[in-house]
Amino acid sequence: MDFSKEQGDAVSRNVGRDVGQELGRDTGLLGKPEHVAVERGIAEFRSGRPVVIVRGSAAALALPVDGMTDARLAAFRRCAAVEPHLVITERRAQALGLPGTDPIGLTVSGDNAAAIVALAADARVERGLEVVEAGPVANAAIELAKLAQRMPALLVADAAKAEPCDPALVTVAADAITRFRRTAIESLAVAAEADVPLNGGVPARFVIFRDAIGGSSVAVIVGSPDLREPVPLRLHSACLTGDVFGSRRCDCGDQLRLALRRLEEQGGGVILYLEQEGRGLGLANKMRAYQLQDAGLDTIDANSALGFDDDERDYGVAVRMLQILGVKRVKLLTNNPAKLDGLTQAGIEVSGRIPLHGPVNADNRRYLTAKATRAGHKLDHLLAALAEPADAAEAPVASERAP
Repeated sequence: MDFSKEQGDAVSRNVGRDVGQELGRDTGLLGKPEHVAVERGIAEFRSGRPVVIVRGSAAALALPVDGMTDARLAAFRRCAAVEPHLVITERRAQALGLPGTDPIGLTVSGDNAAAIVALAADARVERGLEVVEAGPVANAAIELAKLAQRMPALLVADAAKAEPCDPALVTVAADAITRFRRTAIESLAVAAEADVPLNGGVPARFVIFRDAIGGSSVAVIVGSPDLREPVPLRLHSACLTGDVFGSRRCDCGDQLRLALRRLEEQGGGVILYLEQEGRGLGLANKMRAYQLQDAGLDTIDANSALGFDDDERDYGVAVRMLQILGVKRVKLLTNNPAKLDGLTQAGIEVSGRIPLHGPVNADNRRYLTAKATRAGHKLDHLLAALAEPADAAEAPVASERAP
């Protein structure tokens, strides 16, 4: 059967009802208190305000350094009533030359906001570093910062001597933070959909999904894919710079436009346009990574220097979207084996891969080289082009079907 407008409308009606019934079985009218607390904690972090994170009998104040001003730092110190320490991820610690496989703490006594942010994000740090215990809520604090798309670096202080704050600080359970990503995925539902004809006369239907914290990913149904057969599928992480403005630093926009052509040639398919800018870092952190790349780091090391993993994306959202759409078997348009593995492990049958090979230019050659040699992307056929002088590598490499 084909994916028609009528089926799409039915998906919207049924999913909204099913999700509401499922959540209604074990939540109150306004949701589980611990999940609501995480949502409020995310909002506080995005507003640059601290929260209290509790784990068992331990409680700590946590404030993201991302966007922190001297005035906000002074207010946090007054509220904590003890000198906070900076918590950074093990990736950031390694970038600073410090050993460890877990988050660590660094003393910041007397430092102003600019000095603390530099300690958390600069490519080079020319100062002595005093390591302290990160504390029992460090992992949860870092995860909450990532959920808020802030840098994973926070000021943390034991809450035992904290002064009352006005307004009162939001309190969040560490365990609820750890479980929240799965909760957000389970909350995914269709918010709206409509037909949107594309350039070249390509028919498409846009299905907008929304999760518990307002994230919006989109399924673009191109043509009329046959759900009885493996559906050609592109998982595409949103890229404002490449998709909209044609940035030459990446191949994202080229892959998106090539995917549309391939789906049209295939008679139809699906593009899942996922809200995962900068491999899950968010737009501001992506710009910070670009600055580090301009200073000499490649795309992998730039992420690490900011405290992130090589790739922060979670394909659980994509799997849930496919389940809602009724897609069980796919042919994946990608050069990234991690996407195949992620879908397969989640129960989506991947019957094949269709590579997407865009143009190589002087501005994206280093980025593509890192993807091929360090991130395992299937770009081996491009290595010869990447080895040529930059001005000789401007032509697109033809896409070909992989076995």
